[in-house]
Amino acid sequence: MRSAAHFHGHPIHPALIPFPFAFLTGAFLFDVAGRATGHANWWTTGGYLAIAGILTALLAAVPGLVDYLRTVPPNSSGKRRATKHMLLNLSAVTLFIVATLLRGNSVAPVTAVIVLEGLAVAMLFIGGWLGGVLVSRNQISVDHRYARGGKWNEESVKTNSVQPIIVARSDELEVDQMKLLRLDGRRLVLARTKEGYVAFDDGCTHKGGSLAGGVMIGGVVQCPWHGSQFDCRSGVVKAGPATEAVEIYRVREQEGKVMLSLGDRGQAQR
Repeated sequence: MRSAAHFHGHPIHPALIPFPFAFLTGAFLFDVAGRATGHANWWTTGGYLAIAGILTALLAAVPGLVDYLRTVPPNSSGKRRATKHMLLNLSAVTLFIVATLLRGNSVAPVTAVIVLEGLAVAMLFIGGWLGGVLVSRNQISVDHRYARGGKWNEESVKTNSVQPIIVARSDELEVDQMKLLRLDGRRLVLARTKEGYVAFDDGCTHKGGSLAGGVMIGGVVQCPWHGSQFDCRSGVVKAGPATEAVEIYRVREQEGKVMLSLGDRGQAQR
């Protein structure tokens, strides 16, 4: 699904991470070379690279945190993977900060600095591998298109447990188009079928993938992670690996507006 931190549709976090990865790895390699050969200039270069890597890592972490909070589906296998990715990278940066502080201490052994940096680089490689899986398998920040699917669309709506909520205009979506609704921490999908509008939970019941980021054809939505399919009007599973239906919500059109009733679950109105 589309990145929340983007510039004209291009995700920012993936564009920034090559810089700290290159700087921090380079810092470790220059420090090892400087230690092994006795070249003080190489050791000095490693110090400057470490500082550049720390600063660019903190910069890259900002859009990464935005995507972690806004893009990665909650209560999903992708969220758990993203948490490991974040913790590993933050730990690696922390180790480089400690190593940089030790570098300025004449009492601290050079070996301690290199060991900390080596451990941090290993963490970076594992964290980077997890980040690649998030993109290639969980499709985080992938803004894919399909026939008549329309552009990615989402909206934050204030909820009211008693009164129906206005979530769209009647002509906002075409048939087989969807948009993500954020309702005070909950994520629902509003979609339009040939019979009218429907609403259902965003999370696939298999691994929690975002259905709003999937494909909808003929009133059937397919999860982009593992291909589970659900009937948008009844919520029942049309194809696995999911075995449990998704929750659906009653939707009606009135005076050119689409109204959603959160407290009224079950069979969608026909």
